[in-house]
Amino acid sequence: MRTRAGPGGRRGRGALSEARLQTHLDTWLAILGFAAVTAFTPGPNNMMLMISGANFGFVRSIPHCLGITFGFPLMVLAVALGLGGVLLAEPMLHRVLTWVAFAYLCWLAWKLAHAGRVDAAGVKVGTPMSFLSAALFQWVNPKAWIMAVGATALYMLPGEPPLVAAGRLALAFFLMAIASTVVWCLFGTVIARVLSSDRHVTIFNMAMAVLLVVSMLPTLV
Repeated sequence: MRTRAGPGGRRGRGALSEARLQTHLDTWLAILGFAAVTAFTPGPNNMMLMISGANFGFVRSIPHCLGITFGFPLMVLAVALGLGGVLLAEPMLHRVLTWVAFAYLCWLAWKLAHAGRVDAAGVKVGTPMSFLSAALFQWVNPKAWIMAVGATALYMLPGEPPLVAAGRLALAFFLMAIASTVVWCLFGTVIARVLSSDRHVTIFNMAMAVLLVVSMLPTLV
């Protein structure tokens, strides 16, 4: 025979539901804060977007922005669902990935250093990064790995369905990536207004390429 819960039982369940809701809300706000700070601070993605905006303009750099916006959350989802644990369990794999990332970043830096120059025909040398290249770059981007593994360790709640928790992380980074990629690319277009000559463009590109490589050095230690 089914018994009805008394007023005390209903109040207890209501208080428990409110506590769970508050916990989820606090977690969501914390994730958004973490995603905002990490997405907007300087790193390989943002520096390359700034260089692209300065050399090719915002419209031509949109595929680059979209590649990061969709590629990084997809990586976060994969890391949160178990890929991060595999990487942490295999130090040698992590080391190999770090050196591959450094070599690829050096190659990208060389390309960026020569981007935006005008050839004899008056045409700008180089092209912006494509959607696919930007999306795949996330897998060799050290800052992206640090962000993804850190977010997973901090915000995957015990007892919560892994797909739900991982999806929440991916959504937070997707939302912040939309804003941060646009801001950094537009920042590059503003810088382009001060680059009044090809010589200034060359100096800017080379300086940014050097900074891009230097930003990787701490990960090699």
